[in-house]
Formats: sequence, C-alpha cells, structure tokens
Amino acid sequence: MVLWLCLSRITTSQRRFDRMPWFYNRHDDFLLSPAYFRKRWSAPGGYREVLWLAGPLILSTGSWSIQHFVDRMFLTWYSPDAMAAALPAGMLSFTVVSFFIGTASYANTFVAQYYGARRFDRVGPSVWQAIYFALAAGLLILVLIPLAPAIFAWSGHDPALQEMERVYFQILCAGGFFIVYSNALSGFFTGRGKVVEVMWINLAGTAVNLTFDYLWIFGRCGFPEMGIAGAAWATVLASAFNAVAFTALFLLPTNRRAYATLRGWRFDRALFGRLMRYGVPSGVQFMLDMLGFTIFTFFVGRLGTLELGATNLAFQINTLAFLPMMGFGIAASTLVGQRLGQDNPDLAARSAWSAFHMTFVFMAAIAIAYVAVPQLFLDPFAARANPAEFAALSAMAIVLLRFVAAYCVFDTMNIIFAAALKGAGDTRFVMYTAVLLGWAVMVIPTWIIVRYRLGGIYLAWTFMTAYVILLALLFFARFQQGRWRSMRVIEKQPAFVPATPPTPDVPTPEAEIK
Repeated sequence: MVLWLCLSRITTSQRRFDRMPWFYNRHDDFLLSPAYFRKRWSAPGGYREVLWLAGPLILSTGSWSIQHFVDRMFLTWYSPDAMAAALPAGMLSFTVVSFFIGTASYANTFVAQYYGARRFDRVGPSVWQAIYFALAAGLLILVLIPLAPAIFAWSGHDPALQEMERVYFQILCAGGFFIVYSNALSGFFTGRGKVVEVMWINLAGTAVNLTFDYLWIFGRCGFPEMGIAGAAWATVLASAFNAVAFTALFLLPTNRRAYATLRGWRFDRALFGRLMRYGVPSGVQFMLDMLGFTIFTFFVGRLGTLELGATNLAFQINTLAFLPMMGFGIAASTLVGQRLGQDNPDLAARSAWSAFHMTFVFMAAIAIAYVAVPQLFLDPFAARANPAEFAALSAMAIVLLRFVAAYCVFDTMNIIFAAALKGAGDTRFVMYTAVLLGWAVMVIPTWIIVRYRLGGIYLAWTFMTAYVILLALLFFARFQQGRWRSMRVIEKQPAFVPATPPTPDVPTPEAEIK
C-alpha cells in the first residue's frame, strides 16, 4: 500500500517539476505505459541519458560488490570464523574511513556544478582541495592502529575472533589513505560525466584484489598462507593500484591544459572552506550511518556466533544488489549538480526521477528473488564450507533475506533522493536525518534488546528495517519540498566566462552526455 501511494505521488508530482507540456500525453497516469517510456527514454534528463552515465558506474560499483562477495566467499572456504570476523572488522574500518571518503568524494559535486556552469578553470583546484584533505586523513587513520586491541576487546566476541578482527582492522587502516585519495580524484571524472575511465580503473583494481586474495589467503603459487591477513593486504594493494591509475589520468596534458589539474595545485583557503562546509556533513552522515550498522552488527554478535554469521551473510548477499545501485546514485548526484550549475533545476529534477524509476525496477526484482529463490544467493558460500555448520547458518540467513527484501525496495529512495539532495548541497539535512533516525530507531532499540534479552535476532532486524523505511520516506518528502532547487555549492558566476572550453579537444557537457 505504501509503495502504491509513493508511485502515485511520483506520477502526479512530476507535473509540477517537469515543466514541459509536450512531454505528457493521455497515457501519463500510467507510469509504465509504452508511450510514457518512449517519451521518457529520449527526453533530456530521461532514461537514456541517465543510463549512459550510470551504466559504467554500475559496473564500477558492481566490481566493488563482486570484490567483497568473493573476498567473503574465500574466507568462508578458508574458515567460517574468518568470515565472521571479517565483516565487523571490515565495517568498523570502513566506518572510520567513510567520514574521510564522504568528505573527499564531495569534490564530485563541486566539479559537476563548475562543469555545468562552464567554469573549467575551477575544476582542477576544487579537486586539489580534496587531495589535501585526503593527505591529512591518511595520517589520522594511522592513529587508530594501536587502539585496535582495546576496540575489539569491547565487542565481547570470542578471543580467537577478536584476534582475527584486530589483524584485519589494523591492516586496512594502514592502507586507508589510498581509498580516500582515490575517491577524491575519482570526483574529477564522475563530476564531468567521464565515467568510463572510472569503470576501467575499478575493474582493474578488482582484478588485482581477487588475484591476490586467492594467492595470500590460501598460500598459492609460492606465497605464504596468510588467511584473513592476506585478504586485508589484497584490499590495500588494490586501493594503491587505483590511486596510481587515477593520478596518471588526472595529470594528463589534456586535463592540465583544460582543467588546471597541475597549475591549480595551490591551497585555496576559500575553496577548501566551502568543500569542508558542504563535504563534512556528507562525510559525517556517511560515517555515522555506517557506525550505526557497525554497532548493530556488534550487538547482534553478542546474541551468538550463529546470529553474527547469519547477519554477515545476509549483508554480504545484499551488497550484490546495493552497491551496483550506488552507480545510479552517483549518476543522479552528478546530473543534478551539472543541471544546477546550468541553472536548470527542472531538468535536474527529471534526471533524478529517471534514475529513481530504473533503480526501483531493479531493486523490486531483486527483492522478489530474495524471497523466491534465496538458495541461489547462498549456494556460492556453501561450496567449500562445512555442511553441518553451514546448514544452521543458511536456515537463519534465509529468514533474514526476507527482511532485506522488505527494506531494499525503500533503499531506492535512500540511494537516489539522498544523492540528489547532496548534488544540490543539501548535505546538512541528509546528515541530521540519517544520524537521528539511525540511532533512535535502530541502534538504541537493538542495544535494549541485547542488553535485557527482550527478544532475538529477528526483533533486532525488525527495528533495522523500520529505520531504512522511515529514512527513505523522509528523503522523499525533502526532495518533494523542492528547497534544493535554489541551492548551489559554487560561488556566484563571475562577470565574464569564456563561451567555450580552453582547448578544442575538451567536449561540451551536452556532447559528453549524449
């Protein structure tokens, strides 16, 4: 019923945001009609434009999904305990790094708005401010390495599990700089819509990760058997590879001439301050959202090793659907930023809606599969696992996948509308909403359940599902309100701006989108 109301609202609301009368006909009231689809496919801000940008990004984020999936699968084959330790330690590491990633990657919005406004000389300097932030972030992350034993002692997990968690966490922190730096530089490409380069770099990095995952976890081809430590070092190596590749492309002569990627290296206090003003709330939201899920996982681990393993398994399976859909989120954020840079909020709104439609269809199909054929997703983990141990794990994970199916459809709103709001600069609302709801609806109720033994894992997952649904509805309402349409992160347009890019081999924004 809620989904039907949302879809009905989507159709009627677009009459207000999409102010192009020729776009509509007598089929408008049926969102999935062939006439509607044909018009929406070819129109500016339509499905074709969004898919052209999102396609390579889906492959990029999908490569992360495959990387995590295969990594956990190898660890399951190696030892169920290693798999159980990898998720909380990996989530904690990523939670720490996520603040810096969320802040540095906000360079994407600055690049998109400057690019849309055709102020190409400001693109390189905005990326350099994110690079300076990444350098400071790398040093701060290293401080956490000696704190790891105390952190995992607090978790209350088995001592053997704590030791594996500590090792995994410390190695990932040692390579934390590379992932923040890579996200800072990737904004230079995604913000301009040059997503093919990002796709190939991420695919190559995934190949590096998976190759050394196998060699270092199991000790193949003369390499030592390192178990969970091998998985962590493979992740660091892949992140370093991505950082080098992005740097090489960023400093190409064409980019140096067109976008000041070398001469714009100087620290710009005003520009850095604006990156912090808008980027820090984005980073805080990303970090505290991840922290909420990490603490949720730790609390569930106190219910028992079986509950922790089943939760890990359900989350890992869902990354196969969730991470690829982040590609649509990045595309929505980029297009909203570019269109607002062009002072065209109507087209920005249409781009966001087109991304939502496609993401919703995909996630709904995945949700049906989670319920109808859950074993299809579980079988790869069972291939080399102990049958007796995995049988109990699988039975509980099947139930948890039904929770995932319930909330992943609403996650479509979280992915797209939060990205659109961030693309405009409405990062504070996203931060406050996600943080307050996450702790009030998910973290604190789960702590009460575990602390006072008021229920089991399924009650904890009920609160987590409620959090995702409520968050989605609030982002949807904020987007409908429309305040984001007047927001900008870049300074006002100067009196004179060149009508064309500095060099003829740099395409216009319109040419890159088509």
